Amino acid sequence: MRYDKEELKGGHRDGGYQKRRKFFFVEESGEKLAEITFFKSGDDEITVDHTVVSDKLRGQKVGNSLVEKVIGFAREENLKIVPVCSFVQKQFEENAEYEDVLAK
Repeated sequence: MRYDKEELKGGHRDGGYQKRRKFFFVEESGEKLAEITFFKSGDDEITVDHTVVSDKLRGQKVGNSLVEKVIGFAREENLKIVPVCSFVQKQFEENAEYEDVLAK
């Protein structure tokens, strides 16, 4: 199993231009089994809008690991996070140590 990050263009539109969507994913034998997606939503913030984990990986805390990857990315890039994905919102509520990257 490996974690990786990709970037793609398209999918969502805002103000007449396409946003660049980024995501971290989990891959095993060439098959994507989990992912978390986000996009830049301001000069110093990203919006995390989706998390999905395959039934094959349920119960293994892969979703938590993906959230931690995004948290690490935000810290490295000095970004704040707007969590619109319900899973990510719950992670922020349950983990006070993430507060430093939560957009107010």
